[in-house]
Amino acid sequence: MTSPSPVAPALSVLDLAPVVPVLVVDDAERAVPLARALVAGGLPAIEVTLRTPAALDAIRAIAAAVPEAVVGAGTVVVPEQVAACAAAGARFLVSPGWTDTLLTAMRASELPFLPGVSTTTEVVALLERGVRELKFFPAEAAGGTAYLRALAGPLPQARFCPTGGIGPDNAADYLALPNVGCVGGTWMVPADAVAGGEWGRIEALAREAAALGRA
Repeated sequence: MTSPSPVAPALSVLDLAPVVPVLVVDDAERAVPLARALVAGGLPAIEVTLRTPAALDAIRAIAAAVPEAVVGAGTVVVPEQVAACAAAGARFLVSPGWTDTLLTAMRASELPFLPGVSTTTEVVALLERGVRELKFFPAEAAGGTAYLRALAGPLPQARFCPTGGIGPDNAADYLALPNVGCVGGTWMVPADAVAGGEWGRIEALAREAAALGRA
């Protein structure tokens, strides 16, 4: 049986920036200044999670008004969401886990995607399907840097964006691993700063996060 060819997306989310801000947007009107602050701080890849009714409007607004941002959709869990996210202007997709049905829909969208894994078996199953770029979630609860370091030996072809429990105190430890391209987190978008429109503060936090890749 012929092995499936690796997925070769037009862009690799893992190589855009060391940190991908993970946003939960309650008010789509704040999405554009928030995205501009993150991009100005050196974080162009932005994941808007589908956890609020405003998420698709936020993706649509960022895609239209902040072309220098690479806006994606996170918490994609059913195939129907894939088409809606693509129509809104999402340029990549992220899921906390995966099924064959969801994987088929994400692949058919022709957008880069990061399916979520937390076990070696899931990683091997996706490699078998030609998928090499993955989300490791929930990173800290699933074994953290020790787990990913252990995977690097037998499965060096797999690359990860760990998300879940990652912040400024441990992000650099993940980024130092050979099989980690970037990490996802929320620490550069504190809720009080977003609510108060403190875009300068968010830009400064983003700049600190972006510098982690040069540490």
